[in-house]
Amino acid sequence: MARPTPALFTPLTLRDVTIPNHLVVSPMCQYSAHDGLGDDWHIQQLGAKAMGGAGLVFTEATHLSPEARITQGCLGLYSDAHEAFLRRLVALIEYAGGVPGIQLAHAGRKASSQRPWEGGRALRPEDGGWVPDAMSALPFHDNAVTPHAMSAAELHDVVEGFAAMARRALSAGFKVVEVHAAHGYLIHSALSPVGNTRNDAYGGDLRGRAKLLMDVLDAVRAVWPDTLPLFVRLSCSDYMEGGLTLDDSVELAGWLRARGDVDLIDCSGGGILPTIKVPSLHPGYQVPFAQALRDRAGIATGAVGLIRTPEFAAEIVANGRADLVFLGRALLADPGWPLRAAAALGVPPKLPPQYERAVV
Repeated sequence: MARPTPALFTPLTLRDVTIPNHLVVSPMCQYSAHDGLGDDWHIQQLGAKAMGGAGLVFTEATHLSPEARITQGCLGLYSDAHEAFLRRLVALIEYAGGVPGIQLAHAGRKASSQRPWEGGRALRPEDGGWVPDAMSALPFHDNAVTPHAMSAAELHDVVEGFAAMARRALSAGFKVVEVHAAHGYLIHSALSPVGNTRNDAYGGDLRGRAKLLMDVLDAVRAVWPDTLPLFVRLSCSDYMEGGLTLDDSVELAGWLRARGDVDLIDCSGGGILPTIKVPSLHPGYQVPFAQALRDRAGIATGAVGLIRTPEFAAEIVANGRADLVFLGRALLADPGWPLRAAAALGVPPKLPPQYERAVV
């Protein structure tokens, strides 16, 4: 008898979008854009991963303004030229049989940094950088530029900027958008008491600290069709005393489920401070976050974090620990990982016709 198809390689439908399998190319910054505009590097690296068989393919974090970028090499979506370039990526992903997704981002107090291979330190204004905009005037690390604490009016402009990006993403042809609320960037720093010491409507308790995220989601969903999915990436724990906890994230996930406009939470962790260390880096170390939010808040989740083997990825979905598996490092090392995983699990890989002679 033929082996049953693992759930990992069955379709998943969210709203009117059917993802052909449960594997996702996670957003991975390449720090190689020019004035927010991608080039042949982005076409090559994302195209290779799209051809590799993942069902949902995300661009890297894409920013709403020059000042919202992490580095001078980060992608943007704030001009017609940016939109036209991203339309090329959409066409490439769809040609490969995947669903195109885009992550919408604002770097917050982590903006104006060097590229990682240049040291990753703060890029100061006198060296070509800029003063970051943030929730509170709290530098990300001791040698960072003290950020500008945005007023409520300036935060409203940020919210409108996310909506403008979503509108352009729709025009470019993307089928999934993800709001980046993790890894110490603006919305995560709003959610975390470590990055948010405000005493206005955007601060205080978790409900107040979540206002920016909720405002962004309202604005994005107002221009993003009801037929298309909306994801949120969360850092589910700050891994430190006094920071955001898993219980906080479960409560927040319950609010997102109750809203009815968020379809999945992409569950990551950390990033609020550069000095915080994850207690244990092991395969699947963040999968319990996805399982906790799914079980306790009743919302679909994505799992991420050193998921390296087909069998482990299949187990996560089969046992209901998450609905999608997001892959990062594994795909950097092997863009064809999903095709190899299919073969390892006894599923005939859906190769592009040009590759049908390949041995997978």
